[in-house]
Amino acid sequence: MEIVWHGHSFFRIRAREATIVFDPNGRSKAGRVQADLALVSHDHPGHNNVEAITGASRVLTRPGEYEIRGVSIVGVQAAHDADGGRKRGRNIAWIVHAEDISVCHLGDLGHPITSDQAQAIGAIDILLVPVGGHNTINAAQAAEIVTTLEPRVVIPMHFAQPGSDSALATVDGFLREQGARGIEPQPRYAVSSRAALPPETQVFLLEPR
Repeated sequence: MEIVWHGHSFFRIRAREATIVFDPNGRSKAGRVQADLALVSHDHPGHNNVEAITGASRVLTRPGEYEIRGVSIVGVQAAHDADGGRKRGRNIAWIVHAEDISVCHLGDLGHPITSDQAQAIGAIDILLVPVGGHNTINAAQAAEIVTTLEPRVVIPMHFAQPGSDSALATVDGFLREQGARGIEPQPRYAVSSRAALPPETQVFLLEPR
């Protein structure tokens, strides 16, 4: 499995079964991206640009359970704010099971997860988590979710790049929370099998492509 980050919350996962994208963003420098499946956490312009995806036979925008191209997918209903979605609307946390590895993309989660949501998400191996605050959870809240879900790999997303004028925070606060200051960004995260995942939670920082 290979995971590439195209900035913001836009990821592409290449697995044996299919290529999957989360939250395609029209401002990405990646241009048009080839994929079989597109999963959208919520209907905001920075997350729902499915026109940037070529070849997608299915676009999922509603919570539920799906089986597509040998990939098991679960969408768990959440919210984009701490007020049940009344301020910014709903959000879907997507869990994808491919190559015997489970990946959870939290979208624009705006609140700590409940025990029911944690149970619905289940045991996961790789967590893609927003950390920039402002209109999502902040670094400390993201760290709490990492403790709750206990993934073996954590990849932060939805944060400001150094030197940008974004209202989001940079990733530095989350890295401090995780004791991972000083790690170098990588162009991709690749893992050959579930057995090759780190034995304990480890943070990997990706550079946008």
